[in-house]
Amino acid sequence: MIHPKDILYEDNHIIVVNKRCGELVQPDRETEEALENDIKTMIKVRDHKPGDVFLGVVHRIDRPVSGAVVFAKTSKALARLNEMIRTGSIRKIYWAITEQRPATEAGSLRHYILRDSKSNRSKALDTPRGEAKEGRLNFEVKGASARYTLVEVELLTGRHHQIRAQLSKIGCPIKGDLKYGAKRSNPDGGISLHSREVSFEHPVRREPLTITAPTPQGDNLWAFFEEAVR
Repeated sequence: MIHPKDILYEDNHIIVVNKRCGELVQPDRETEEALENDIKTMIKVRDHKPGDVFLGVVHRIDRPVSGAVVFAKTSKALARLNEMIRTGSIRKIYWAITEQRPATEAGSLRHYILRDSKSNRSKALDTPRGEAKEGRLNFEVKGASARYTLVEVELLTGRHHQIRAQLSKIGCPIKGDLKYGAKRSNPDGGISLHSREVSFEHPVRREPLTITAPTPQGDNLWAFFEEAVR
């Protein structure tokens, strides 16, 4: 069940929630347990709503990833937010803890992301191949500990496992991400990738919004980096 402290922003039109690693954003063929259903249940009980609760998923993040996820509470908001996603008008910032430090302190990555549905994995290719789609992001090193590096990523396209594949491609796998080359798993089974911030124009009021998601609680490494960048 969703906890009130996980709600980062809410009004009559949208709700932004800090997803925990391990949670699904939407139900799949194997389970109905997902953040989408938890939010619907919470709204129905809290607001004493009869009938079904409308909730639209604006974007998704992978199950082992934590952080900010935007949902629409009205069809008008959903339509406008979907258009923002299509045009790239929603700015998405991620934090990644990597096992290696990038060769440069900041830069841009451009690859062609080829998804393999059977293995649920993507490859970052230097040149186009088959159904591969262009993947672009900007990155900047924000801090370092004795063993790990904090990399801030601005996601410019939304391809399958894009950040995970592209950082692995440059020799910087994300901590805990065994699928993309990490040396060991995280204790909670997640990976150290966090949807840190979303910025967009409110779909109804047309005011700029920037919403920041605190890093996962109880994780000393995340706490170290969050304090270090203040």
